Amino acid sequence: MNLKKIHHVAIICSDYQRSKHFYVNFLGLTPIQESYREERDSYKLDLEVGGQYQIELFSFPDPPERPSYPESAGLRHLAFEVENIEETVTELRRHGITVEPIRVDSTTDKRFTFFADPDGLPIEIYEA
Repeated sequence: MNLKKIHHVAIICSDYQRSKHFYVNFLGLTPIQESYREERDSYKLDLEVGGQYQIELFSFPDPPERPSYPESAGLRHLAFEVENIEETVTELRRHGITVEPIRVDSTTDKRFTFFADPDGLPIEIYEA
């Protein structure tokens, strides 16, 4: 397996305006793009860390509290960039790790998928 770097970290917050203020005004992260997805009643704010796109801040109406379910307050997932997603999925499966079907990001047209760490934390692999 050839993990190259962390691609991004996605965080789902329970109060979008409060979290946006914290990440932008308190931590000093630079907003790249903010979008509202009406069909999900959800905001997404892309943020730069040290001049690099690294954080996705999401909001969803009344997210349930949980340690690992994908649409709730807290850390959503950790994402790693890979050059060849099929090779990476094959290697993960060879080690007995269950991997979700490969999907395509509707915004970037890039392929990605998820698996979980031993504690159930969602981890994404994202094709460069």
